[in-house]
Amino acid sequence: MRLLHLLRPALSIIPEVQEPRFPQPLKVKVLITGITLFIYLICCQIPLYGVYRTSGSDPFYWMRVILASNKGTLMELGISPIVTSGMILQFLSGVGFIEVNHSVREDKVLFNAAQKLLSFIMAIAEGMAYIWSGAYGDINQIGAGNAILILLQLTFAGVIVTMLDEMLQKGYGLGSGISLFIATNVSENILWKSFSPITLSTEAGTQFEGAIINFFHLLFTKQNTLQALYYAFFRESAPNLNNLLATLFVISLVIYLQGFRVEVPLASQKIRGLVSSHGIKLFYTSNIPMIIQSTLVQNVYFLSQLLYRRFKTNFFVKLLGTWQEAEFGGQSVPIGGLAYYMSPLRDVKDIINDPIHAVVYVLFVVFMCGFFAKFWIQISGESAKDVARKFKDEQIKIKGLREESMVKYLSGYIPVAAFCGGVCIGLLTIVADILGAIGSGTGILLAVTIIYGYFETFHKEKYDNQSIF
Repeated sequence: MRLLHLLRPALSIIPEVQEPRFPQPLKVKVLITGITLFIYLICCQIPLYGVYRTSGSDPFYWMRVILASNKGTLMELGISPIVTSGMILQFLSGVGFIEVNHSVREDKVLFNAAQKLLSFIMAIAEGMAYIWSGAYGDINQIGAGNAILILLQLTFAGVIVTMLDEMLQKGYGLGSGISLFIATNVSENILWKSFSPITLSTEAGTQFEGAIINFFHLLFTKQNTLQALYYAFFRESAPNLNNLLATLFVISLVIYLQGFRVEVPLASQKIRGLVSSHGIKLFYTSNIPMIIQSTLVQNVYFLSQLLYRRFKTNFFVKLLGTWQEAEFGGQSVPIGGLAYYMSPLRDVKDIINDPIHAVVYVLFVVFMCGFFAKFWIQISGESAKDVARKFKDEQIKIKGLREESMVKYLSGYIPVAAFCGGVCIGLLTIVADILGAIGSGTGILLAVTIIYGYFETFHKEKYDNQSIF
């Protein structure tokens, strides 16, 4: 008996979204995707009941935009449980600990059930760790009853996120819930930092948080135009126009690189003369390497802060990471240990002040993104061997090649595209962070690749003779 078969008795109690009986029209998919997004946004605004306080250091502060989470609300954990569970199971499957054949329907059902069950468990575990860390107040202050209520709310929200993601992935909507929530959170953050009407008290006087609004405010209120332009482009207390221009530059660069691909000519074995092509993109694995790398860093950050609060003098805890309260927002920043060397570079000054940190961080991001990209194609059914098998099942062959030569031909492109794409994603993230792009380099890259993917999906749906009207 295989490990997955142990889940058979639990299938009846694990919630599941049934696959649609017939393909959904594009207008229905757009509607359901919109409703899903509306539910997510509502959950981002519903505060957790029983919380004593939500101020103070935030273990998820550096990753909230990427994790599509919102502090003190039902979306406290965001997509962290489902992404972490998926990463763990894909890894166990890749190393052979869990045997799964995705072409067998029962294996596919059991694997999806295992991922959902593990995501529920991760939501409970992360919720308990969050409560224990004192994020909502001392456990003696909030009481056992409120602590249980908070845990139930976080678990319920984790179940909701998992089911919404499954509903979209099974064909009721467009894309996946994870991608939709990340893109929404990142886009919301960029728009807010550009147009926020909140006022700030600075040494230069009252300014607006939003970079664009502040630009016009300074032009109309400052008598010295050059001074107004200087504050608009170079202020450090809030987002400035340089940050916004860097964001637009990175977005344009990612869109440009999305067009790099190799077209493999295909010929049908069923219908003579029918030819087509299969595109192998530079970003072959899309944003998957960045999501996995970000989730890994987030879990290290969370565990490190949790342990450092309780055991500051322990040698191994300090080796994992030491933390210090920042001057802004009361958040903690890593100043030593593994967590510090995994923290992003904020600007050129960081490189000059600590070149060792810069070198280690660049090597870490580039290596992990490249490694995860190559590893992902092996466990996700996108390797050269898997693609060749799909061609054979669909009675398609590469033009001018025999069936036995297809794997060798594809092996010259797919692994290279996956690794180079992962490395490019990592380098673009680093460049975006150094340039000071709004949010984070990781968040911008995720949002652009996700929205670009939605654009391609939307176009494909329309191409399949489905009208949105």
